[in-house]
Amino acid sequence: MNSSLASSLRAPNASASVLVDDAAFVAADAVARPTNGFLRATTSLTKRLEDAAGTGMLVHLTVQEPHDVGAAVVSVAGAVTPPLMIHAVVMTEDEPVSRHGVHRATSSALQRAADWGIRRLTMVPFGLGAGNLDIDGSAQVMVSALREHGQRCAMPHEVVFVVESDAEAEAFQLALAWSPS
Repeated sequence: MNSSLASSLRAPNASASVLVDDAAFVAADAVARPTNGFLRATTSLTKRLEDAAGTGMLVHLTVQEPHDVGAAVVSVAGAVTPPLMIHAVVMTEDEPVSRHGVHRATSSALQRAADWGIRRLTMVPFGLGAGNLDIDGSAQVMVSALREHGQRCAMPHEVVFVVESDAEAEAFQLALAWSPS
């Protein structure tokens, strides 16, 4: 795997790229992942990331009440390469995955990254899974949120969308290349 693709997104304060790799082992200040309201994995990809982080991360994710869709929480990342993990809520028992929810979760994850002074953030696709968004929808919504964030915030300076396949990489590349008029 490990093929990198350059991007065309150059917001005033950020750059973005796409990388086919394992998000657990990509060098960054933090990795952002989609979660449910209890900050647990929503797909097999995010479950593998959660498993790779291990108990060093999971012990910090005990919640009494579920978080709302759009919330984002920062914790230590456990045994994965980035020292921090941002858990962005894309679904709850009462609110299924939606484009609007993925946009809110992406925006919140980017804001948490800015709040924590994170310069290089990796993000896995948000909102995927059976009955949820397809990869094109996820890419379009996440890149839109990144563009909006980049217009108003200086951090993170670099966002890397880490995906599992060339097809997923192509979806994010197309979203990054599209220029809104």
